[in-house]
Amino acid sequence: MSLTKSERRQRIKFRIRKTISGSAAKPRLSVFRSNKEIYAQLIDDVNGVTILAASSREKEIAKGTNVEIAAAVGKLVAEKALKAGIDTITFDRGGYLYHGRIKSLAEGARAAGLKF
Repeated sequence: MSLTKSERRQRIKFRIRKTISGSAAKPRLSVFRSNKEIYAQLIDDVNGVTILAASSREKEIAKGTNVEIAAAVGKLVAEKALKAGIDTITFDRGGYLYHGRIKSLAEGARAAGLKF
């Protein structure tokens, strides 16, 4: 049985989510990557709420390559988190490989001061 790309990613995502969850003190940084945009949100899984979010669609994000934009989104989500009093998180790559835009977003968030 061969899986489609989205089914394969969904399986990986569920496998990751079995071990990773977020709380109010240490929320989960969830990443979604579409062909055009990249989105990141901090989620408190205990209460089932999104604390804050950032994406490449926001006005503050400058134009550039996809990897540069992802790094800017990581920096923006980190700045918002630090302003909200959150400095440590757990990273949820959402079933994507830790490579390219996902890695760039994570490194941008780390450079801006988030710990994970």
